[in-house]
Amino acid sequence: MKSQDIRSKFLKFFEGKQHLIVPSAPMVLKDDPTLMFVNAGMAPFKEYFLGNAEPKRNRITDSQKCLRVSGKHNDLEEVGYDTYHHTLFEMLGNWSFGDYFKKEAIAWAWELLTEVYGIDKDILYVTVFEGSKDDDNLEMDAEAYDIWKQYISEDRILKGNKKDNFWEMGDQGPCGPCSEIHVDIRSAEEKAKVDGKSLVNMDHPQVVEIWNLVFMQYNRKANGALEALPNKHIDTGMGFERLCMVLQGVQSNYDTDVFTPIIREIETITDKKYGTNEKVDVAIRVISDHVRAVAFSIADGQLPSNTGAGYVIRRILRRAVRYGFTFLDKKEPFIYRLVDVLSKKMGEAFPELRSQKVLIENVIKEEESSFLRTLDQGLVLLNGIVEETQGDTVSGEKAFELYDTYGFPIDLTALILSEKNLKLDEKGFKAHLQKQKDRSRSASETSTEDWVVLFEDDVQEFIGYDTQEANVKIARYRKVTSKKEGEMYQLVFNLTPFYPEGGGQVGDKGFLQDEHGDVVYILDTKKENNVIIHLIKELPEHINESFKAVVSSEHRALSSSNHSATHLLHQALRTILGEHVEQKGSLVKTQSLRFDFSHFSKVTLEQLHEIEDFVNARIEGKLPLEEQRNVPMEKAIEEGAMALFGEKYGDTVRTIRFGQSVELCGGIHVKNTADIWHFKIISEGAVASGIRRIEAITNQAAKDYYTQNNQAYLEMKGLLNNAKEPVKALEQLQEENNNLKKQIENLLKDKAKNIKGELKNELTEINGIQFLAKKLDLDASGIKDVCFELGSQFENLFLLFGAEKDGKAILSCYISKELVANKGLNAGNIVRALGKHIQGGGGGQPFFATAGGKNPAGIEAALEAAKEYL
Repeated sequence: MKSQDIRSKFLKFFEGKQHLIVPSAPMVLKDDPTLMFVNAGMAPFKEYFLGNAEPKRNRITDSQKCLRVSGKHNDLEEVGYDTYHHTLFEMLGNWSFGDYFKKEAIAWAWELLTEVYGIDKDILYVTVFEGSKDDDNLEMDAEAYDIWKQYISEDRILKGNKKDNFWEMGDQGPCGPCSEIHVDIRSAEEKAKVDGKSLVNMDHPQVVEIWNLVFMQYNRKANGALEALPNKHIDTGMGFERLCMVLQGVQSNYDTDVFTPIIREIETITDKKYGTNEKVDVAIRVISDHVRAVAFSIADGQLPSNTGAGYVIRRILRRAVRYGFTFLDKKEPFIYRLVDVLSKKMGEAFPELRSQKVLIENVIKEEESSFLRTLDQGLVLLNGIVEETQGDTVSGEKAFELYDTYGFPIDLTALILSEKNLKLDEKGFKAHLQKQKDRSRSASETSTEDWVVLFEDDVQEFIGYDTQEANVKIARYRKVTSKKEGEMYQLVFNLTPFYPEGGGQVGDKGFLQDEHGDVVYILDTKKENNVIIHLIKELPEHINESFKAVVSSEHRALSSSNHSATHLLHQALRTILGEHVEQKGSLVKTQSLRFDFSHFSKVTLEQLHEIEDFVNARIEGKLPLEEQRNVPMEKAIEEGAMALFGEKYGDTVRTIRFGQSVELCGGIHVKNTADIWHFKIISEGAVASGIRRIEAITNQAAKDYYTQNNQAYLEMKGLLNNAKEPVKALEQLQEENNNLKKQIENLLKDKAKNIKGELKNELTEINGIQFLAKKLDLDASGIKDVCFELGSQFENLFLLFGAEKDGKAILSCYISKELVANKGLNAGNIVRALGKHIQGGGGGQPFFATAGGKNPAGIEAALEAAKEYL
């Protein structure tokens, strides 16, 4: 059975059980601070489990893209070494929100596996929660046990501990016992030797869990206590890749048709054969897995970067690159070439792979090229560390510096050292790595208390599109403590005019005023699992009374100006550069806006002027805001509204129109484009291959920009004696300056020649080496010229020159190449050691190197130390 058919049968089966089929949500989460990525099928539905929103239907089924590479669920380092863990995987799921429970979930799971898919009942085992006598004092899940007895013999129903059979989404929130279904696909001979039940949950590659049925019936509070949920839910997740392994009769996920087309392409590109060498096999598995994770992430709008979720994606791709570099001998980009196969294989189920294919290829290729350059640089630095190492062990501190500063992988460091018969101080490396993790964890550590409920708020209403103030009551609050922010309180109102951060736009600020006139300032507004949260420093004194909630009109006006400008900018880019342009990210603040978009060449100065003129023409055209709410998604798209990749839309949407610009958007906008005042581009540049970024300003920031520029112009004109044509006056000054520079350069060259003639007579011989250490009155360039001039005339030459420039010290060391080759002298090592005398450091090549420092008084000591060295 092909993988496409396996996925389709699952969805059709549950559709027949009155489930609504919904598409996979984007993997990158927008409003859940506890997760970077969807790491389980239930993550997109948290708001329903928490009671913060109503689902479209009480029964839902889907195949959800998941990524497990960070936090509690982290499979990254296992990927490639076994045959069933992945970074990206599909989770087939069926969901009940307060509808059916254990009886139906178990019955349908059994029916699907044994009757629809035809899996032999004799290779299946199930587990149920055995109970826990810890602080929770939970009893065994006897209900699930009794239901399973109707379908499978009791010797195949195993009792599992809390770790394996009690599922929690995090430290707080909905949770409950679960029942796992495991499959034993070993050969008959192996089964005869070892009973399968002894291998369940023992990480055996052919006795694996394929489906987890979670019975959500509790809520975990901040103090660890459990309370019963008012409604019981079903959350199931079946590993699609593992199910394919079982149904296709193979022993590895990588032998299914989910992966074999990618593996065949890797074999073709690398000229390596899968299945003949374990190290090669691991590398091919790593690459075939990781390219899927990276491609889907980029398609969902998450580009590789140096922070947050982007850093995780970059780390996955770099792991794939280094396995190709080390074990497949690929020193040039090649992983991007696998995207074509991937999009053909999975593009029907996930059309974003096809529509974003060119962008995905370009981004991956650029990332590969960049990291391969890093590897080349790292190899040079590692060779320097090896040369400095005394003994047979490289320090963990040096290895960590190479890893932390330059991104050079530690496993590659260890491999190269072993080839040179050297060892790595792994304990020292791990100690430095742990210190860094502790610092990072400490900086981001946050504790969140339970909500204090003042009254039940079944529906929190957002009224911020229509008003900037309202009378509200605090429905609930909680305290959040972090190292960065200290103690803060989060408030939830019964209704709110405050817009929460989202869609790139910053959240509203403002204040609460009670009936006594006391004021509390709202510092920010965010959205978490569909709940709008207001951040304050101190709780109001009269917390149970009504409050007047007022949004800062200035903050709102500035952020909405920039937000509306991004819509006009998007229209301008598609009109001027072409309809291939798509928004890839935005940041809308009060001071400025940032807009990322797909485009494969630098935007010219002429085009930037056109874009500015296009936007400003629509500002001057005073286009009114035409807003439509609760428009059916299909109708909005038919009417030309732009939808963004990576965004999650409901059945009904809000459209924002300014003239011919129509977009799906939930943000805050100006009532008329005239309110933007003016649009000015500040910068344009590349973010990644195929992604450009424009930064711009509007409104008050634009006014300030022109005021400051005008002031600077007047000051410059005054410095030019109020010249009538200041540009011409500046050009004349530049020409005069260039002429003077040339004269100075010629004078310095003459000076260097004269000095060179004097220095010839000062060379002394020490142990067969022509030596000179001296302080010179030259700049670094002049000293280098002197070194190489003397080097062309004398053999066995060792020179060390010092100089002082602008209160800083310079050391330059030159060693003849024959001394480097025959006596093992290294200018880089020597100048690095001598740099301590001038309170600095440096390096370079074995025959020429320089150091800089802040202590010119130490130059003489450095010169003397060089003589002693010889």
